[in-house]
Amino acid sequence: MNAATLALVIAAAFALLAIVALAWALMERRRATAAEAKAWSLQEQFTLADARARSLEDQSGSAAALLKAQAEQQAGAVAEALLKRTEETFRNRELMAQQRLEAQLKPVADTLAKFEAQVTAAEQKRAEDQGGLKQQIAALMEASVATQAEARKLSTALRRGAGVQGRWGEQTLRNVLDAAGLTSHYDFVEQFSLESEEGRRRPDVKVRMPAGAVFAIDAKCSLNAFMEAQDAIDDTAREAALHRHAQSVRGHMQGLSAKAYWDQFATERSPDFVAMFVPGDGFLAAALDRMPELMTEAMDKRVLLVTPTTLFALCKAVAYGWRVEEQAANADKIAKLGRDLYARLSVMGGHVVGLGKALETASAKYNQFVASLETQVLSQARKFEDLKVDHEGKEMPELPTVEGGIRPLAKLSVETPALEKH
Repeated sequence: MNAATLALVIAAAFALLAIVALAWALMERRRATAAEAKAWSLQEQFTLADARARSLEDQSGSAAALLKAQAEQQAGAVAEALLKRTEETFRNRELMAQQRLEAQLKPVADTLAKFEAQVTAAEQKRAEDQGGLKQQIAALMEASVATQAEARKLSTALRRGAGVQGRWGEQTLRNVLDAAGLTSHYDFVEQFSLESEEGRRRPDVKVRMPAGAVFAIDAKCSLNAFMEAQDAIDDTAREAALHRHAQSVRGHMQGLSAKAYWDQFATERSPDFVAMFVPGDGFLAAALDRMPELMTEAMDKRVLLVTPTTLFALCKAVAYGWRVEEQAANADKIAKLGRDLYARLSVMGGHVVGLGKALETASAKYNQFVASLETQVLSQARKFEDLKVDHEGKEMPELPTVEGGIRPLAKLSVETPALEKH
């Protein structure tokens, strides 16, 4: 809620307060009018008494004067007392009315005070938010100015010639390949040569793909006409320069198609396309706006028109293929390790079976020894106890036999595992 709405609410509250006060004033005015009427009645009584006094004046002057004085004194006292009482009553009622009005308006005043505090807090919060927004806008403006400055620097550098444009395109291409997760000298090779019947050719990058395949990327697209369009002084010159830019892109695409890089890799397999790298989405978009059929024509000629965005997606797919191939190779290694481990566990199982048999034999020999000892030796030795021979409190122990058998290994075969046969 804004300040104007708050002012309207406060004005309405004070208008209500004024209406209530006016009502109380009218009521008190009526009471005062009644008191005044009563005073006028007393005045009339005083006039009647005065008339009576004058009528009696002829009878007795002194008595009439006395009566008149008494009547005037009594009427004045009565009128003064009545007026004083009326004034006190009016003041008391006015005070009570004011107190009642204050009591009735106190919740309204408290509510208005809370509302004013909330509006003040909201205004303060809005001011703080507006200040933060101004700071963000200022930071955005600074970043925009810095970006424009860098763009001007880049534009100035690109206008120096094809050499600067080529190096910038190669660096942009390298950045895209690195961002896609490809490693230089391992996943891609830069500045290599191909021998063909027409002579030596030098694509900018050769990207290695899984299963021994490769494809070439060219980053030599000229941007001179596009730079001229940026310097054009009117729309006609700008449009003419952009049309030359579209023609330049098309001419470079046709030249790449004629080189047929996919047929130049003698020892490596290559898909039947070559990637033509345009180092900015705006450069390709400007050409496609003037030649909408350029993309279809390039695909018909086995040339992929790629920008940093689309090349990033293509190289991401290549990197994913490398990860899948690496995982497949690791899976083969894991299978071989599993077969070796199974064979070694089988050998260990044979040793465990032999140990079990030896323990079973030892258990049988032990039981035979205990039986012989019990029947042949200990039976004779216990006769010393019957003869009361002093044996120092030591009794002949009972020799238990080993009852449990040895558990065989039923789930581990000592034969050659089936995995090694494959």
